[in-house]
Amino acid sequence: MPLHVPPAPAPALRSVLTALGSPTAVREAQTPSLRAAQGPATPELPLPVHVVDEITPAGVSATRLAGWRFLIRCGERAVAAAETRLTPDGWAFSHFFEGPYIASTERALRQAETIRQPVQPRLLSFPGLYMLTLWLHGDCAADGAAGHPDATDILIPLAPAPPGIASHVPHRVAELLPVLTHRATPAPLPPLPPLLGSPA
Repeated sequence: MPLHVPPAPAPALRSVLTALGSPTAVREAQTPSLRAAQGPATPELPLPVHVVDEITPAGVSATRLAGWRFLIRCGERAVAAAETRLTPDGWAFSHFFEGPYIASTERALRQAETIRQPVQPRLLSFPGLYMLTLWLHGDCAADGAAGHPDATDILIPLAPAPPGIASHVPHRVAELLPVLTHRATPAPLPPLPPLLGSPA
């Protein structure tokens, strides 16, 4: 099923194209793969990055949009990613980066294409768990910059995933959320021993 990739804000895309066209920005980036890339590099597959600041026993707190992420493709593969963020003056380029999440994102997007229902891909980050997921939202017409994970939406944990959570195994939000809630909830402290009477 084709993915319904939400359109990124035009200023965000322009800021990434400007950075890619700047030898200084590319040279100073901590991305050897991008600096060594042969041929033109193009930003593709813009994904809104949503962040879950808190998971409570009642479920996920409201998500917030942290930025838009573009995969930077050179030839047949993505060599890096570009992150943009919202500033008081509008969308602006933040930084280039590389690492395992690049290939993992591409793999998860290929997995998503095999799902029979139409979905809108996003990224959902759980900073408290050091976890990033590909969030497949069921409402393809929704604004990619807004919204909340629905119980029937699908999350695909990206590699590396936290211990005990398998990467690249799709889960419905309703199935994965209790596991994440358990992980995010601190264990209760053991009861204190009874106070003894003062010595005579």
